[in-house]
Amino acid sequence: MFALLDGNNFYVSCERVFRPALKGLPVIVLSNNDGCAIARSEEAKALGIKMGEPFFQIKHRIHQGLVALSANFVLYGDMSDRMMSLAAGLGPEQEIYSIDECFIGLAGVHDVTRRSWAIRDRILRGVGIPTCIGIGPTKTLAKVANHVAKDAERKPGSYPASLAQVCNLTELSPAQLQSLLESVPVGDVWGVGRRIKMRLLDHKIFTAWDLARAPQPLLRAHFGVVLERTARELQGMPCLGLENEPPPKQQIACTRSFGRPVSDLAPLVEAVSAFAQRAAEKLRAQDHRAGAVHVFAHTSPFRDGPRFARSTTVQLQQPSSDTALLVRAAAHGITKIYEPGYQLSKAGVMLLDLSTVALQQASLLDVPTDFARDHSPLMEAMDQLNARYGRGTVGMASAQQESGWGMRQDRRTPRYTTELRDIPIART
Repeated sequence: MFALLDGNNFYVSCERVFRPALKGLPVIVLSNNDGCAIARSEEAKALGIKMGEPFFQIKHRIHQGLVALSANFVLYGDMSDRMMSLAAGLGPEQEIYSIDECFIGLAGVHDVTRRSWAIRDRILRGVGIPTCIGIGPTKTLAKVANHVAKDAERKPGSYPASLAQVCNLTELSPAQLQSLLESVPVGDVWGVGRRIKMRLLDHKIFTAWDLARAPQPLLRAHFGVVLERTARELQGMPCLGLENEPPPKQQIACTRSFGRPVSDLAPLVEAVSAFAQRAAEKLRAQDHRAGAVHVFAHTSPFRDGPRFARSTTVQLQQPSSDTALLVRAAAHGITKIYEPGYQLSKAGVMLLDLSTVALQQASLLDVPTDFARDHSPLMEAMDQLNARYGRGTVGMASAQQESGWGMRQDRRTPRYTTELRDIPIART
């Protein structure tokens, strides 16, 4: 038995916790540099605003009452941690799937539906985030149940009202479950993207029930083992277990679009230094080291003018997680590919050839170079200071300025504290 708990319109809901006046208004949250809509309230969806729609195309709707907010990812991450800590009370095992979703293992849990309603109420009162919970014998069916729970609430008539907010498929009879799966479009099944959906429609597979009953040899031959596994899960046969710990990343990237075009080398070095510093923090968090640093920069494909798109990889003599070393390698790489005369819109740093700290490959040519030293104790102390006093408290001097390349932000959007005492809590 699995449950999937999902925060409704999560980024918007986080903003509404601190600004209750936004409730009932069409609200969107914008991506970095206020580029496009990455979260929408139900009222904004009713206006026809699509996910990922560029802000310049909908900016005129502000005069029609639309509220557009710059993203505050630090706030969202903090609110997610609080929501997940309460969601863990639903069952003995938890897999945090994304910032607003988690799977809960329900082995040994009794009266699951009543307990789900209690957890949902606890999150709403304690954190202020409305959620929906789907329950099923497999992870895919739990995803389907969560989809039904959300649509039954926000689209009355699409599914039975009794399944809104908390949907437990195990309480349905076989005939009711079949009827429900027959009403779920195949494109709404977890793992079925737009292209796969179109191919499934060509094979007369229109609903989740059609996919569950599709011949396994057909699915394996035309779509592969992954979709075959999805079909088996829709039949109630578990093929996917919980991941109690996320698998380590094979590469770590930090990329950003600039708030304004960059043409000089100095701000470009500052930018990639900041990116390398952030990537190094992520690298140490998973106890890995990088063997190479990949750096790139390019102009905007949407602006007139000469085009520039180059990249380079700096190989390290020894794998390292030393911020100073990785920043130096990134700065060396961007200096190598830089050429004046271009209006650069984006740059990034990727750490490659990751290996665990326990597996350290020695070199036959132990020749000291600028990219060979590793100051692990210093890096550990820096991470502890940043964890205690906030990200960016201590860092490399070359990454501290953000002169001329920082991301655009809506200065009218307040930056909130996330102290627990500041969250309005409904009393019962």
